[in-house]
Amino acid sequence: MNDILQNQIAYYRARAGEYDEWFYRLGRYDRGPELNQLWFEEVAQLVEAVRALTPIQATLELAAGTGIWTTELAAISQHVTALDASPEVLAINQRKVGNRPVSYRMVDLFEWQPDQQYDLVFMSFWLSHVPPERFDPFIAAVRRAVRPHGRVFMIDSLPEWTSTAKDHAAYQPDSIYHTRKLNDGQEYQIIKVFYDPDDLKRRLAAQGLAAEVHTTGRCFWWAQARPV
Repeated sequence: MNDILQNQIAYYRARAGEYDEWFYRLGRYDRGPELNQLWFEEVAQLVEAVRALTPIQATLELAAGTGIWTTELAAISQHVTALDASPEVLAINQRKVGNRPVSYRMVDLFEWQPDQQYDLVFMSFWLSHVPPERFDPFIAAVRRAVRPHGRVFMIDSLPEWTSTAKDHAAYQPDSIYHTRKLNDGQEYQIIKVFYDPDDLKRRLAAQGLAAEVHTTGRCFWWAQARPV
């Protein structure tokens, strides 16, 4: 398992310059006007839900990536701490965010333990990359990072919708192992886990987080949880 986790980190480091093509439906991720419109309409629902979190004093963003959500979080938070294992994506993130109140730390989230608490712990498209056997210890760490009246906010993909590149094989929801390709043809194996909303709520509750889980339609789910 450690080998595939290191492979997954290597993939996202190598993919740093391509990552935004996925989110903005460019190049290999362009699925045509109709499906692209559906994607962006559902992204707008996510943005609305995130902006409704305001105001926040201290936010922790896990797997911050290229800054798509860091920019949104910085607009509603007095300060954001952004963690990621890839220096390449953090460099892109910092260029996007500019002089907003964000500090950065390069951290392997499979080794991460919180050293303080936050009003909001946020992650987007990360939980699905956590192997099932690491779910409980990871969420336990997230729970420790949240202040007593704080919140956890998560965004991830639904299995009904394939968000991958046109030259990728479709995800097989029964498997957690998937091969993904870069623009230059290099291939990497990653973890991708799809969650049933009711099962996700149950598993979060077992770690002391009471969650509401919502779907945007075909593309995404998002959850807001509070410590209990």
